[in-house]
Amino acid sequence: MKKYLKYTILFTVVIILFTLNSCKKSYLELTPPTSLTPQTALASESDLSTALLGGYSGLRNVDYYGRTVPLLGDLMADNAYQSLTNSNRYPLFNTYTFIPADGNIAGFWNAAYIDILRCNNIINSTITGSINVNQYKGEAYAIRALCYFTLVRYFARPFTDNPNGLGVPIITTFDVSVFPPRSKISEVYTLINADLTQAFSLMTIYKNSTQFSKYAARGLQAKVYLTMGDKANAKTAALDVINNGGFTVVTAANYVAYWNNALPRIDKVETLFEVSSDAISSNGFDALPNIYSQSGYGDFLASDDFYALLTGTDVRKGLYAAGTRGGIPAIFVNKFPNTFGTDVSDTKVLRLSEIYLIAAEASLTTNEVDALTYSNFITSRRNAPAIASTGAQLFEDIITERRKELAFEGDRYMDLQRLKRDVVRSVNFPASARTIPYSDFRRILPIPQTELDVNANIRSQQNPGY
Repeated sequence: MKKYLKYTILFTVVIILFTLNSCKKSYLELTPPTSLTPQTALASESDLSTALLGGYSGLRNVDYYGRTVPLLGDLMADNAYQSLTNSNRYPLFNTYTFIPADGNIAGFWNAAYIDILRCNNIINSTITGSINVNQYKGEAYAIRALCYFTLVRYFARPFTDNPNGLGVPIITTFDVSVFPPRSKISEVYTLINADLTQAFSLMTIYKNSTQFSKYAARGLQAKVYLTMGDKANAKTAALDVINNGGFTVVTAANYVAYWNNALPRIDKVETLFEVSSDAISSNGFDALPNIYSQSGYGDFLASDDFYALLTGTDVRKGLYAAGTRGGIPAIFVNKFPNTFGTDVSDTKVLRLSEIYLIAAEASLTTNEVDALTYSNFITSRRNAPAIASTGAQLFEDIITERRKELAFEGDRYMDLQRLKRDVVRSVNFPASARTIPYSDFRRILPIPQTELDVNANIRSQQNPGY
């Protein structure tokens, strides 16, 4: 990580002092950025605002929420598979043969920690005294929590497996001389929840769907608690969002139009938080939509068993289309219709529909009436059959509803992880990678080789099997 952190100091201070995308000759005439302390760089409320833009832009990295993270969430599970006709992107994840030297894995790790550093700079700023400053710091806490939550779920075993197992390194300062070992999984989750509690208490302003708000942070916390197996707190947080956040679930009549909209939402319909991209500030042809779009790379397709879950009346079925690719029948993913050359779809991170499904799952095993109420609130707005089961089957039906509603948004694999379930894939996938037991060492990603090379404190802490 050392060489990346050195680069980050330079890059982040430049961002703070100027703008995210400018590049001027006058840089050469300034005090060297590496001689500036965070306190010097962040001297005003305006500086904090500019620095926060850097925090959001970091989420858009191609190997982070710009493409890799949401793609892996379905590719490493059973929803998305790689077409035989492809551009050779992510083949090792389709076959479960990735290694520590994989570039996408290193890119994911580095993008997350670079963004954590940016947030640390804002969080540790000594500027105080205004609603805006509190808002900026609250958003930085929420972004940092999202970063750690994403890292610990991919690079460590689930919390419920062993809270004392190795998580990921915790860094809470803006200091390139810090090379920590991996912290316990429980310690990482403690930090995540503390950050989200701080975020909730500090934020008072709602701007739009591409910036964290008070109830977006609360929604993320509901998801964190569910991942930890803490159903009581998950339900409490979810209901707080449902009852007090002011958001509404998108209806069946507006569902397809919702996914066709590439602009930030200010109406509080459905989207709690999404990573912003537009025609200027985007990943261009390498944005998430093009990995699915047949007018882009079109490398990844919907599995047959997933598509079979959608009934004829289910409005979600309208986001997928039957066709052929390379002469073979295929189901195309049209959930992200905006591609390079037009507006680029924002990457959905958290939606209100998921919060209802969290409330439904968290209501089990104490209140099946609530579980049915919250899950069928979603089915009724998708023109899908109502769930009428009980007991163990009700649990399975809620998990299936999550699969249908959150498909290709990066959640399916994380559900299989927290539920400790084997990945069982259809015949669309390579024969050698159709069943990946929960016990398989590749169910968590390896610590990147670049990190092992520069951080002696983590060198002996590689995940087993790699």
